[in-house]
Amino acid sequence: MSNQAPGDRGKSLEDAFFAREDEALRQRLRETEDAKQKKEAFSAVSGITDDAVLERLTALNIGSDMVAALSLVPVVVVAWADGGIDPKERSAALSAAAEAGLDKQSASYQLLDQWLAKRPSPELLATWKDYMRAISATMGGEAKQALKSELLGRARRVAEASGGFLGIGRNVSAAEQAVLDDLEAAFRD
Repeated sequence: MSNQAPGDRGKSLEDAFFAREDEALRQRLRETEDAKQKKEAFSAVSGITDDAVLERLTALNIGSDMVAALSLVPVVVVAWADGGIDPKERSAALSAAAEAGLDKQSASYQLLDQWLAKRPSPELLATWKDYMRAISATMGGEAKQALKSELLGRARRVAEASGGFLGIGRNVSAAEQAVLDDLEAAFRD
């Protein structure tokens, strides 16, 4: 039997309850501060100031050290267009990463590798489109066209990697072409 008076037990339970509530509040504050710092870092690296775009990027756990991976989203989306990735598409996607200057040890390369192993959610493409709109708004016409050509060129090479038979027939499937058209539309908005 406890030596505590009934009032003391109630006070102990109350203190324990508020200690748990205080810790939960501190945890939420830490998470809010972490998200704020991630958004600020991403903004500094990318030049994006649109809070909604930054929120979406941080919600996908894409940090400022992974900006280069965003340039490869078109490659990933095209590779998955037919429902799976064959070895030639994977090889073309990894070549695109090398062309983009990604080091195999970088966070961006590791993220790309995850996207090639497991199909990313459709939210990734929607966020990429928002990202492109935000980036494009800061660019002149020539720079925007160069970015579009570079990103869509890489995606097209992935689409063509496994197309046709001995060089005969369509090089790009209808599903891949639909994705390429959708990606191109992101630059027209």
